[in-house]
Amino acid sequence: MKAAELPTIVSTFRDIKDRAESHWRELRDNSKAVIMVGTATCGRAAGAMEVLKALRDEVKKRNLDCPVIEVGCMGHCYSEPNVTITKPGYPPICYAHVNPVIAERLIKEFILGDDPCLEFVLAAAEENDLVPSFSDFPRAQYEKKVVLKNCGQIDPQQIEHYIAHGGYAALSKALQMRPEDIIDEVKRSGLRGRGGAGFPTGQKWETCRYAAGRSKYIICNGDEGDPGAFMDRAIIESDPHSVLEGMIIAGYAVGARYGYIYVRAEYPLAVHRAEIALRQAQKLNLLGKNILGSDFSFDIKTFQGSGAFVCGEETALIESLEGKPGLPYNRPPYPATRGLNGKPTVINNVKTLASICHIIENGAEWFASIGTDGSKGTAVFALAGKVVNTGLAEVPMGTTLRQVIFDVGSGIPNGKRFKAVQIGGPSGGCLPESALDLPIDFDSLTDAGAMMGSGGMIVLDEDDCMVEIARYFLEFTQRESCGKCTFCRLGTKQMLEVLDEITKGKGRIEDIDMLMELAQDIKAGSLCGLGKTAPNPVLTTLRHFRDEYEAHILEGRCPALMCADLITYYIIPEKCERSCDACVGTCTVEAISPNKQRIKVIDQEKCVKCGTCLTACPPQYNAVIKVSPPSEVPAPKKGKTRK
Repeated sequence: MKAAELPTIVSTFRDIKDRAESHWRELRDNSKAVIMVGTATCGRAAGAMEVLKALRDEVKKRNLDCPVIEVGCMGHCYSEPNVTITKPGYPPICYAHVNPVIAERLIKEFILGDDPCLEFVLAAAEENDLVPSFSDFPRAQYEKKVVLKNCGQIDPQQIEHYIAHGGYAALSKALQMRPEDIIDEVKRSGLRGRGGAGFPTGQKWETCRYAAGRSKYIICNGDEGDPGAFMDRAIIESDPHSVLEGMIIAGYAVGARYGYIYVRAEYPLAVHRAEIALRQAQKLNLLGKNILGSDFSFDIKTFQGSGAFVCGEETALIESLEGKPGLPYNRPPYPATRGLNGKPTVINNVKTLASICHIIENGAEWFASIGTDGSKGTAVFALAGKVVNTGLAEVPMGTTLRQVIFDVGSGIPNGKRFKAVQIGGPSGGCLPESALDLPIDFDSLTDAGAMMGSGGMIVLDEDDCMVEIARYFLEFTQRESCGKCTFCRLGTKQMLEVLDEITKGKGRIEDIDMLMELAQDIKAGSLCGLGKTAPNPVLTTLRHFRDEYEAHILEGRCPALMCADLITYYIIPEKCERSCDACVGTCTVEAISPNKQRIKVIDQEKCVKCGTCLTACPPQYNAVIKVSPPSEVPAPKKGKTRK
């Protein structure tokens, strides 16, 4: 950057920042209340848009000067819809599981009155004497929000909110630095790619900067296809400008002119909010020609992927972006030297790019002080499955699995026993209870047979069959295989057929050795990361839960009572209440009917093993049981049946 341009950059950004802060101060005027509704996808799925409408209608009907704004996901997805109210004289209070009726009560009783409706409170955003705060939660001592700092705190559709919270200050600072110094800062921070492979980000940028060619590209990989993963989607929906700022800084550092946000079409809200952010950044000269009065120009477009899981692999993504089928290709050359349209290209994950502004603003040493020696910074996880507090969590690298699952996620619901955690997506691994004290970092997880992946974490309990779990994830990767590699295309298919037979009780003991051999061949013979890691769920479940495979094969028994072909639902006559027809009314295939004594009997020929009868049976009777193997049906006890 030319020295003569530095004053222009500084003054231009100062003007933008002053206007944004004025806008934010006006919104958060201490003399009036402000209502924030979480309307990311998780909130909308729980009914947030109905709550938003109810609040706005009530405010309008009562002619109140009370802004009702949309914010993103704060991470507490288990308590959606969330509404946060800031009122003079009170701490910002977050309410959980709000519905339109509760929304109207909050207006009448709290906004107009002085009753904070404590029965609906989740927590306060600040420490106070009225209600517990988020800092009082056990998870608070483990969480460190860097990438998620703004999520749930600002309106993602208002660029002024982002700027008032320090946004684009890193871009202004970066434009006053030499590109080489920016790359050095990223290298010294130790930032590794958050998309799964963990490749050093600064090294990738450096390779691209010094690659031959004048035209270069920056691509944000937002193609998040892992089952149970929603981190990238939530960030784009809740704080899109952090991703844009990271892309612009990356473009300046490597000498790129254009960028693309590749996001799957199944994320319409993420696409919508990203496009709003692009227009707003262009309007303020933070994007486009001569950014902030400098000689640097950079443009970004969104591209909607068609949903193929393999397009998360960078070379397949490039092919898709060029309008071709999303098929991986051999490397080298790597995209950093020959990528989109044959030009040098940097491809980084959403979380990687969202980390850049924090590194530039706070310094490499600050970022490097978080985490472990080999894995710096924080990790963002999507907690899903059998865990009490599902949602997003951001913790320093090196935090253990136990701390994330039991302290941040509050453990396993319904008094069940923890069994395993699937980490790293469908190509990750299933780690048992003995691995709970494993630190979460790139190398430790790889050594354990799993992987960091993009950040999905699915918790499993005692009711989950590990053979079926392995079969489920392999079925996903087999279906998503592009078919280019013989080992991936046919090897995963044969593994899936073997697992299908085992879950049906038709497996052979030699199938275990066959699965191991096929897995090694697929890992060695596949071209891209999908094929190389597809056998991981099978390998890790064989390593840690081999006894379950043997029970299926040798005993025809599913210990977790999950595999439909190996279980039977049975009604115990002595416990069945004659006047109760709960199971009869809920059976979708009419497989249950009363006998002459009005004791209910299940027709095993009709039964589809859906389990609705077990759920419907009143707990005081507990007459329906599930057994495995199917032949182990208890004999009726002698004596009178229940009348």
